[in-house]
Amino acid sequence: MSIEKAIHEYKSDPESVYQTWFLDNQERLKAFRTIKNGVKVVVKEIEDNTFGNDFKGSSLETVITAIAEQKQVFEGAAHAFYWKPKLRIPDIYENAANKQAFGRFLKACSAASNERQIVEEIVKLDRQQIKGLGPAVANILYFLHPSLFPPFNTAIVNGFNLLFNKKLKLGSWTAYLEMRESIISANQNYHNMTSKDLGMITGMLFEIGAGRIVTEQNYSQVISLEEKKLIASRSKRHREVLEDVLADNEHSEMQYHLAKLGKSLGCIVWVAHNDHKREWNSTKLGELSISNLPLNDIADSIGDTVALIDIIWLDQAGKIIAAFEVEKITSIYSGMLRLYDLSLSIGVCNMYLVAPDKREKEIQAQLLRPSFRGQRNLISYLLFSDVRRDCDAMCKFGNSIEVLNKIARFVKY
Repeated sequence: MSIEKAIHEYKSDPESVYQTWFLDNQERLKAFRTIKNGVKVVVKEIEDNTFGNDFKGSSLETVITAIAEQKQVFEGAAHAFYWKPKLRIPDIYENAANKQAFGRFLKACSAASNERQIVEEIVKLDRQQIKGLGPAVANILYFLHPSLFPPFNTAIVNGFNLLFNKKLKLGSWTAYLEMRESIISANQNYHNMTSKDLGMITGMLFEIGAGRIVTEQNYSQVISLEEKKLIASRSKRHREVLEDVLADNEHSEMQYHLAKLGKSLGCIVWVAHNDHKREWNSTKLGELSISNLPLNDIADSIGDTVALIDIIWLDQAGKIIAAFEVEKITSIYSGMLRLYDLSLSIGVCNMYLVAPDKREKEIQAQLLRPSFRGQRNLISYLLFSDVRRDCDAMCKFGNSIEVLNKIARFVKY
C-alpha cells in the first residue's frame, strides 16, 4: 500500500484514531497545556530535591497519566516509567545524578525553540546511559513540540517498519531519531493530506502496526491473528467509540444545563469554543454562548486555554465569576490543574468540577492532595444527578450565583 492510499483510508475510517482522537478533540487540545505545566512541576521538584523515589504518587505520574488518557495511540504510555525495584529501572528515582540529568533534559526541552536544541539534549541524555530510560520519553516531547517530535511505542514502530520497509527496533534513541526523520520527510511530501501536528501521521502508523489498517505489508500478520482476537480487537475499538459518543452526549448535556442556568441568573455565558456546534435538547450549545470570550490583558497562551474551559460565567462587566470543568471520563486531576491555573492567571474564585456520581470518591481523594489542602474550598464539585434534578428549579428561583451553594459539595480537611 502506498503512503497516499494509507493516509486516505486512515482519514476516511470513522473509527480511526484520526477521527476519534486527532480531529477536533477538545480534550486532546486541553492536554497540551496540562502536560506542559506538569513538566514544569516535575522539573521544579527535581531541582528542589522534593521529587519522590517512586513513580506512584509523583508529579511525573500526573504528566504520564494525562498522556495515557489520550487513548489508543498512548495506551500503556506509563509502563516505561513504572519503578521496577528488582530491575532498578528506570533509574531516575533513587539515583540522584540520573534524576538531575532527567530534570535538566526536561527543562531544556521545554525551553527549546528549535529541533536542533532538542536533538542535542537527546544525545546528552543518551550518553548518560540511564538504565531503562529510552525513547518512551518521546511521548513527553510530542506534547511539548507536536510539530517536531512524534510519539513512540511498539505499534508505531511496527507500523513504520511495515509502511517504510524498515527494521528499526524499539528502545533505541538512534532508531527513534531515524524514524523521526522519515516521518517528517513523509509528512512534508504529503503535506496537502496531513497536518503539521505529527500526531496525525503517527496515528496512522499506530493503526497499521496494530493491524487496523490492512496493507500489502501486514496482510499476513493480520491473517495470522486468531480470529477471536481480531474480532475482539475490532469489537473493543467499536465499543470505545460508542462509549465516547455516550460520554460526549452527557458532557454536552451538562454544558447545556450550566449554560442555561448561567443565563437565567443574568450572567454572560461562554461555552468552550470547540463545543459550539454540539447539540443538546435540539439546541446548539453555541446559541447559549457569546461568540467571543473577552479576555483583556491576558497572554495568548493562557487565553487559548481559558477558551477551552467547558463553561464560564461572566458578569455584565465581562469579569469571570465562575468556571466549570465537566469530567465524564477524563482525568479529575487534569481538570483541577486547569481550574487552578485559571485561578492563578486571572483570579477566578468560583470553580467547579462537574462529574458523574460514581466519580465522587475519586474527586474527594484528588482534592485531598497536599498541593490543594492549602487552598481551602478553592474548588468545589457538582454531581451530574444534582445538576439534572435541580437545574430547572435553580433557574426559576435563583437570583445569584449563590444558588449553586445548594448543590455544590466541598471536601472537609
